[in-house]
Amino acid sequence: MKTKFNIKNKKVVKSVVVLFTILGMIGVSTSLGMQHYYKLDFSTGLVTADKLNVRSGPGVQYKVIASVNRNEYIRVFAGVGDWYIVQVEGDYIGAVSKKYVKPVYANNNSNQSSGGSQSTTNSSISADEKEVLDLINKQRADNGLKALQIDYEVQRVAKIKAQDMVSNNYFAHESPTYGTPFNMLKNFGISYKTAGENIAGNSSNSGAVTAWMNSAGHRANILNGNYTYTGIGVVNSNKYGKIYVQMFIGK
Repeated sequence: MKTKFNIKNKKVVKSVVVLFTILGMIGVSTSLGMQHYYKLDFSTGLVTADKLNVRSGPGVQYKVIASVNRNEYIRVFAGVGDWYIVQVEGDYIGAVSKKYVKPVYANNNSNQSSGGSQSTTNSSISADEKEVLDLINKQRADNGLKALQIDYEVQRVAKIKAQDMVSNNYFAHESPTYGTPFNMLKNFGISYKTAGENIAGNSSNSGAVTAWMNSAGHRANILNGNYTYTGIGVVNSNKYGKIYVQMFIGK
């Protein structure tokens, strides 16, 4: 585990160096016509292309260093012309075409219904995640509690945590990559008064929720009236069928 953690740190350091190199390069006006980067009013993007290439620079002439799939979340640092400088899973930092990235805002709740359930038309949450949300909110309704609303920044973090569990083959609340759920939320810039996390490995969405409701600690999180927002990550797993991460916060 220690060796793996050190390797990850080296990759992060290397990625940060690449980021500052890219931003330094594009932020300086020279006679070679380098483009200026510009600030954005969002830091999370949702991929809309079936497969989006991440390139080593802002243009198709640069080599592809990674790729991301539709409905995956990426960290967006800045814009350069028609490109975004981003960070994707695996700690790769590069550039992607901005026309295939949908901005995600932390307080973007316009697609939520008046009852608090997530609308099925919102592309920021998968069908599996939507079903888990509905099952969770039914349990809360049956116990006289208000429905949880999706916070899209928490949603992104929950999905990243679920993917991290699959990629690094562990099942625990504390990630060797991101630390505790509380540290992870704070490190991703999410403020909260109270927070919690449920994790599960199961072959079905209903099975995961049933297992949580049969566990005192997990049930307490689901039926905690102090939690008002949630994020749910569901990622396919060869070992469990699916990995589930639900993060709760109260603001």
